[in-house]
Amino acid sequence: MRAAPRKMRETMPQTPIFSSMLGSSCSGQVQPDMGERCVDPVYQDGNIVSGSLEALIERLVPTMDYYPDAKLKSFAAKIIQLLKEWTETFPYDFQDEKSMKELKEIAHRITQCDEENGTVKKIISQMTQNLLMALSARSQYQEIKEKFRQPATDKGTILKTKPQSTQKDILSVCCDPLILAQQLTHIELERVSNIYPEDLMQIVSHMDSLDNHKCRGDVTKTYNLEAYDNWFNCLSMLVATEICRVVKKKQRTRMVEFFIDVARECFNIGNFNSMMAIISGMNLSPVARLKKTWSKVKTAKFDVLEHHMDPSSNFCNYRTALQGAAQRSQTANSNREKIVIPVFNLFIKDIYFLHKIHTNRLPNGQINFKKFWEISRQIHDFLTWKQVECPFEKDKKIQSYLLTAPIYSEEALFIASFESEGPENHMEKDSWKTLRTTLLNRA
Repeated sequence: MRAAPRKMRETMPQTPIFSSMLGSSCSGQVQPDMGERCVDPVYQDGNIVSGSLEALIERLVPTMDYYPDAKLKSFAAKIIQLLKEWTETFPYDFQDEKSMKELKEIAHRITQCDEENGTVKKIISQMTQNLLMALSARSQYQEIKEKFRQPATDKGTILKTKPQSTQKDILSVCCDPLILAQQLTHIELERVSNIYPEDLMQIVSHMDSLDNHKCRGDVTKTYNLEAYDNWFNCLSMLVATEICRVVKKKQRTRMVEFFIDVARECFNIGNFNSMMAIISGMNLSPVARLKKTWSKVKTAKFDVLEHHMDPSSNFCNYRTALQGAAQRSQTANSNREKIVIPVFNLFIKDIYFLHKIHTNRLPNGQINFKKFWEISRQIHDFLTWKQVECPFEKDKKIQSYLLTAPIYSEEALFIASFESEGPENHMEKDSWKTLRTTLLNRA
């Protein structure tokens, strides 16, 4: 970096262009934090890994002695690029009146640099229009979703007796594991498409609001994350319901083996979230206790799936598989090979702990850019994966069943499980009687 020539200094815009964004202290001189020295940022492999706040701002803000770029128009173009990327990636940053007003003020000052041909004005006008459209679209989406949001206490349909043999089940709707895995992938990608960078950044900005790895802070800001997390739980409970509701052991065994095959197809596709949800459903206690059923199941395939999702060594096996799918996606020639849907709960945990374990500043007071680069990399990967267009044909009948089929509550699952295979010990017998009495009293 070098100081701008004297003539250029006389014509360059003054620092107040940025004062509203950086604070009142940034009017020509930056007030450094206590203990912070003005040093150049530290680079590693061409990327900034640390630097003092003063030095970082100095590279962005023009003063009487320094100008980031010798060409005024080039400087204006860079500011426009910054604003464009900001408004496209984090539109919610501008949803309040104050932020929008500051954006317009900055844009107005930038347009003054290009009064001759009006190109900058046209670009900024289009940028503002796109921002308003994005804010409107996301607001409408949230309002629609909120209308259909189930109460937190609604655990689904509780059936107090065995289902009739004529009642529809998943196999009567789709008996092909591959097709069902493809329809699950459709649903996953649709939900993932409604998660935006600002949703993920809530994990960082509201980390103290996380409870059991679920975002519970500002509902309006974390609803997309909660909705996707709820889908995982619903799929797990649906799998358990479909298994426990089957009366005959032979058919129940077939149902278990069917879901094992579906989970395997999800793994092959790269849909790890649905795969984990299915495995979680089969590992729920009401399903896991069905020993007579599991004794008839060919469990070799299930053992392989559980190996992939083994939680030991921080899910090392899963992370290896995810890395392989990510590498395949980078070199893929078709959308089918580009699909990567990570286990969302683990993805959220990674960002959460990355932010919690590593400090924002280094011991010398410099900003820890390495930490933010890593968070940015993970979010960038997720945004890349969510943009993949699903290559499978949509089957409305199958999707409707997956999204609307009755789901047993945990209590109802235990009742159905005990009715299929009776209690084996005194503890299970006592639990069975208590649950049955409780449900009958609610009727």
